[in-house]
Amino acid sequence: MRETPTQETSNQAGGQRSAAPDGLLASLKQLLKTVLETVQLRLELLGTELEAEKSRVFDVLVMALLALVFLALGLVLLCGTVILLFPDGWRLAAAAGLATFFLAGGVVLIFLARRRLRNPLGMFHASVKELVRDRGEP
Repeated sequence: MRETPTQETSNQAGGQRSAAPDGLLASLKQLLKTVLETVQLRLELLGTELEAEKSRVFDVLVMALLALVFLALGLVLLCGTVILLFPDGWRLAAAAGLATFFLAGGVVLIFLARRRLRNPLGMFHASVKELVRDRGEP
């Protein structure tokens, strides 16, 4: 039995119709794969930024703790030594001067620690920048 031209055309068209959904499905799978890879990269970047933030906060806490220890030891030892070196009439003035000096040093260290905690770019700056770039915004 010989096929008519209309049967051949319908078979070819039917073959093309079945191939089109396969191509669309493959494109969707590729798109999903690309989206998942992008999400994975952004999560890895976010994790890296969290590690950096954790390290920075730990550094500030260590600095603050060391500042407190130095302030306490410095105030006690140096003030006591200097006060004992002054004659009886000047000991109170020496104690006040030394206390003022070390307290001012402690205040400076606290301000330095606070400034270290401030991040002008904000938390997760690189992640936000990459997401903006992904959306195609300048």
